[in-house]
Amino acid sequence: MNTEKTQSNNSALYTLITVFFFWGFIGASNGVFIPFCKAKFGLDQFQSQLIDFAFYGAYYIGALLLFILSSIAKKDILNGWGFKKGIIYGLLISTFGAALMILAVTEGNYLFILGALFIVALGFSLQQTSAQPFAASLGEPHTASSRLNLAGGINSLGTTIGPIVVSIALFGVIAGVNIEEYAQKPDSLESMRILYVFVGGLFLLAAALFHFSKKLPAGKTDATFEMANKAIKTLIAITVILVIIFAYIFSRYEDPTFITHFIENKEKDYLGLALTISTLLVVVIGLFFANTTAQKNPEGWGAMKYPQLVLGMVALFAYVGVEVTIGSNLGELLVTPDFGSISGPGLAPYMSMYWGSLMIGRWAGAITVFNPSSMVKKILLIVVPYVAFGVILTANAISGQDVTPLYAYAFVILFQITGFFLGKDQPSRTLMIFGLMGMTAMIIGLLTTGTIAIFAFMSGGLFLSIMWPCIFSLAIAGLGKYTSQGSAFLVMMILGGGIIPPLQGKLADIIGIHASYFIPVLCFSFIAFYGWKVIRILEKQGIGKEIEMGGGH
Repeated sequence: MNTEKTQSNNSALYTLITVFFFWGFIGASNGVFIPFCKAKFGLDQFQSQLIDFAFYGAYYIGALLLFILSSIAKKDILNGWGFKKGIIYGLLISTFGAALMILAVTEGNYLFILGALFIVALGFSLQQTSAQPFAASLGEPHTASSRLNLAGGINSLGTTIGPIVVSIALFGVIAGVNIEEYAQKPDSLESMRILYVFVGGLFLLAAALFHFSKKLPAGKTDATFEMANKAIKTLIAITVILVIIFAYIFSRYEDPTFITHFIENKEKDYLGLALTISTLLVVVIGLFFANTTAQKNPEGWGAMKYPQLVLGMVALFAYVGVEVTIGSNLGELLVTPDFGSISGPGLAPYMSMYWGSLMIGRWAGAITVFNPSSMVKKILLIVVPYVAFGVILTANAISGQDVTPLYAYAFVILFQITGFFLGKDQPSRTLMIFGLMGMTAMIIGLLTTGTIAIFAFMSGGLFLSIMWPCIFSLAIAGLGKYTSQGSAFLVMMILGGGIIPPLQGKLADIIGIHASYFIPVLCFSFIAFYGWKVIRILEKQGIGKEIEMGGGH
């Protein structure tokens, strides 16, 4: 009987990790889709980054709505459904989004495409909120991190393959295609329609597999839902202000006067930059206001009274933001003469290597789960990253891409390996070291051009790779009964992927795409600061330095 249950749970896990693959596949493929849409629809860099705004903003809206509805009902709605049903509902929402995307690319309407991506990602939000605790429930508690790291590794495989597949879908394997000319072909979006027919079918198939697997556990917990009315009001206020600012930004683009002055005449839109910066400040100031107020009177603030959580929310906001903005703006950078005038299918290997760099780190970060001996672990920390590197090169070579320019990237991986040894499996120490390494890499990229700068910017993925579990584990440490609530607040901070890329895009329209990469420098520096600061906060609360890292994202 136990054998049958184990086989059933393993079957559920194998089905579940396909959902993790979807998240990575679609999210990373935006890096290729963004420069294509910019050329296709005549967008500036800010407008092109609205793809990320729609995609990652949906994660935030979905998580916030679920929390608000649960607060109104005074019970955890998702837990009432069960995580299994939550995943099914999420997959059905994403299927609907895929159907809308088919219509959007058929009509060739950019705003429609943004709306369809929002619906796809709204489904992802529900899937992600359900899938991680569901994966943890499919077996013994002490092996939960192993399952989550496996899922994280599959997610990273999706981020590696996504740019390759979308590049082939958009451009085929045409060498030296001019993206500007190719995008203007009437049928240039036809292959994306076919791709989303396939993707939508996979969403629906995965939902059916979960629905008809009657032996699978519902995936519920006994945790009590904790109220946090003041925290909810603050988050709603932040959301309303963000909606108003972005609505005004959008309205300016509808004004013919704006088009004339700031696009056709190449004038610099400083007001637009100020408005975009204000969206970042609204989030950061709002969160710090919440924590400061909660320190004086914690009643009604729930998990937000803990400084490690609020700082962790800002750190996770910066982490997702910098992860997305490096990749999403990379296509615009590579097309410039200083960076090789790379466009079309030529972008795929670089996008794939950037997102694959996260896979390299996550595979290495998963080694500890298997409890190898000290010597074996040291050997694996050197070998595993290069095995992952080989997988990325092989995937690109199979797709017909020339991977020769990427061979030298093997040297850059040594810095990540060094970081793992220096981190000594301590989340705060590892976070600080990788944050400083990422900041240094971005500065090198800013001060150079060509291959050195490209490798420096791509290496951001290496240093970002293990930040999600580090930040998450440190942020929820010591929260007690508020752990589940704190986790929900952290998931909302995926919003960073919708705010920071448009900010860099607007900055790029004013000072140039290369110089705009100082935004990632700031993000990495805050993450490094959090790694240094949080352990001092936890020590004051009597919590030791040995905080166990959670699963990968």
